[in-house]
Amino acid sequence: MFEDKAVLITGGTGSFGKKFARILLEEHKPRKIIVFSRDELKQFDMQQEMNAPCMRYFIGDVRDRERLIQAMRGVDYVVHAAALKQVPAAEYNPTECIKTNIYGAENVIHAALHNGVSRVIALSTDKAVNPINLYGATKLASDKLFVAANNFSGGLKTVFSVVRYGNVVGSRGSVVPFFQKLIDNGSDHLPITDERMTRFWITLRQGVDFVMKSFSRMHGGEIFVPKIPSIRITDLARAMAPELPTKIVGIRPGEKLHEIMCPADDSHLTLEFSDHYVIRPTITFTGRSNNFICNRLGENGEPVDQGFEYNSGSNERFLSIDEIREFNTHTDS
Repeated sequence: MFEDKAVLITGGTGSFGKKFARILLEEHKPRKIIVFSRDELKQFDMQQEMNAPCMRYFIGDVRDRERLIQAMRGVDYVVHAAALKQVPAAEYNPTECIKTNIYGAENVIHAALHNGVSRVIALSTDKAVNPINLYGATKLASDKLFVAANNFSGGLKTVFSVVRYGNVVGSRGSVVPFFQKLIDNGSDHLPITDERMTRFWITLRQGVDFVMKSFSRMHGGEIFVPKIPSIRITDLARAMAPELPTKIVGIRPGEKLHEIMCPADDSHLTLEFSDHYVIRPTITFTGRSNNFICNRLGENGEPVDQGFEYNSGSNERFLSIDEIREFNTHTDS
């Protein structure tokens, strides 16, 4: 579906953006790939790796609406991956987080509508579900903006959807490189916030593939959630350094014991498909089908039971220690 199309990735020099661009280059034939981000050094470094004729590198910030409008001219698809994501930084700098994650989302929507972009997918996070920190609250607001944008488009062709998933194995800021750094530096223990803690587990490649598939599936207004396994953080520590003891250090501000991607309060809106869930919008779209039971690929979903919650602690599938080791060796595959 990406053949001869122009694709723009906000936050395109991040872990996801780089992987998404590389897969587009290697497995599809896009007309143009636009990397939109504000860090010139990261763009320079990425350009040394990916300098195909179809690549374009735009310095810009999602806070700058006019720059986004310029960058999206002639673009068919947009992946909105730009965000301020560090929980403690957001708590100390709330206004900056709001400007990027909420006003930036609004600017992406405006620029896409202005340029008649065909499809837009925004990346979300489990932290947007029942948020207890500012980062999660801004991403919830962003999700609501992208869902509601389907009513703003009126007679235009632009449609918007959201993809939500949890921890990407090995991405910047995740626990795997943090543990690995401690191991490499000869630490005598690994810090565990709580021995009950669980997390959803997905590789970067799986995340990219799911977003690409969602472009084909989307009607506009859905929140797509992949079915993925969970891990126990204690098992992760044993998988990475079986000889090291663990030390309980307590839950950090804004941290949860378990991740939730489909909340029980949205169970009346949630559909189960073979390999993913869809959370339908709470609002009704004008002049557009509101039937999300069947997606654009002809796949059919079924309503979940009332009170259903997709929670990393009660997930049906947990990885064993050996499976975690195998999983972690494919962090970029």
